[in-house]
Amino acid sequence: MGWPAVFLDRDGTLVEPRHYPCRPEHLRLYPTLGPALRRLRRAGFRLVMVTNQSGLARGYFTTDDLEQMHAHLAAELARWDVRLDATYYCPHHPDGVVASLAVVCECRKPRPGLLLRAAAELDLDLRRSWLVGDILDDVEAANRAGCPGVLVDLGTEVRPDRPLRWPAYVARDTAHALAIIGAVEGCGPPADLGYLPAAWRDGAARRTPTLVRRGATDA
Repeated sequence: MGWPAVFLDRDGTLVEPRHYPCRPEHLRLYPTLGPALRRLRRAGFRLVMVTNQSGLARGYFTTDDLEQMHAHLAAELARWDVRLDATYYCPHHPDGVVASLAVVCECRKPRPGLLLRAAAELDLDLRRSWLVGDILDDVEAANRAGCPGVLVDLGTEVRPDRPLRWPAYVARDTAHALAIIGAVEGCGPPADLGYLPAAWRDGAARRTPTLVRRGATDA
């Protein structure tokens, strides 16, 4: 049996949203995540960042730039005594200007390629893993890979129109998303599991999540 993991999107999830950040100082960690990330690591979860970086294909920054940004992010996480086990990114976009990267790929979320590659290389059990992201493409990638997705509500996503894009849970922010995982997995205090964006509460009732198997109830 492989390791459980928490897959973390980068922009809008680990760090504050910014339009195509290209310098290390552009990556600003949300300041409240340290305790929950440490708690999940102590509980045995691998922490893996999975991020679409189409700025490479669009020519906004280089691979060296991206590595410098991620080195800065690792240093900032270390201030909290938190370490990522790995980082996987997709450099592609079919509308890119860099010919070798301007392709349709299997790794760009909502496709699950980043998660599947991480699972193979890091010996992860996707059925026991989670993904936290701020857009429904993240959620779809999680569902395609077979793990629950928690959507961080930044107010940008409309109510999903098909089951593949429904999150297992929705969180007010990333700290809440990590608290949900801790509560469901029994390695953290109770958390509000019933949050939904106001716009999603209109109309039909919320779909019952089918991927969460832990038997938790709303706090």
